[in-house]
Amino acid sequence: MTVEFPVADARRVVREALIEDLGGLDGIDMTTAATIDPAARERGHVVAREAGVIAGLPVIALVVDEVAGITRGGTVDVRLLGADGDRVVAGQVMAELDGPATTILTAERTLLNIISRLSGVATVTRQWADALAGTGTTVLDTRKTTPGLRALEKYAVRAGGGTNKRMGLYDVAMIKDNHKLAAGSITAAYERIRARFPDVPIQVEVTTVDEAREAVAAGARFVMCDNMSPELLGETVAAIRANGASVEIEATGGLTLAKAPAYAATGVDYLSVGALTHSAPILDVALDLV
Repeated sequence: MTVEFPVADARRVVREALIEDLGGLDGIDMTTAATIDPAARERGHVVAREAGVIAGLPVIALVVDEVAGITRGGTVDVRLLGADGDRVVAGQVMAELDGPATTILTAERTLLNIISRLSGVATVTRQWADALAGTGTTVLDTRKTTPGLRALEKYAVRAGGGTNKRMGLYDVAMIKDNHKLAAGSITAAYERIRARFPDVPIQVEVTTVDEAREAVAAGARFVMCDNMSPELLGETVAAIRANGASVEIEATGGLTLAKAPAYAATGVDYLSVGALTHSAPILDVALDLV
């Protein structure tokens, strides 16, 4: 599949990760500097140690290029043997590297950390996408992302077959419980946002059928049904659809893969799953010299 890679965000993450690992842009990999001949060249394979879905392969070239600039160790040729979103099996080679050993070894941990993290997110997302296949319901991510990695983690969700919700506080207004309480009601909160930001998309979180009806009557065209049982969710979906307005409906809160089919059967458009990013284990990926 083709998913646009956030290059600018990736460059920022790579640079910060290398500063952290080397102790600064004028830092050094002491072990490599002491043990490896600067003229030595090596070939390396980026290998999946377990089955999953790969994401983050474009990071490899960004890391080795940045390391080459920092260490003046020479550039590395990178050949990708797959694409983000591909399913991989244990032992599968996903990329080949050929170049100065010092550059490859200094870059190793940074590129593996990023690819492992993003591939873990893509792998979990694919499990949800597979569970929802054919239901008409799509899995969404949330803002529960690793600080500084949001664009990359949301990219990994897309690579895994999921869909991004809002990117942050700046692109979509979302009325949650505390906003309702502070404003006095769903309607009051909705009207204040619409008056201040006339063109912004507004999403409203609800916990009862009556709240859903109020949200739609106020003008909401995206309603999040929070922590509802499948039975209550089905009742809420029916009440929203009865209004006649075109409203997107999301189920959120406490969802698991085992429950996914039952929630999808209610007719919701989306299942919102924070675990795609906040709890995804890494995919074990290694770099082997060959």
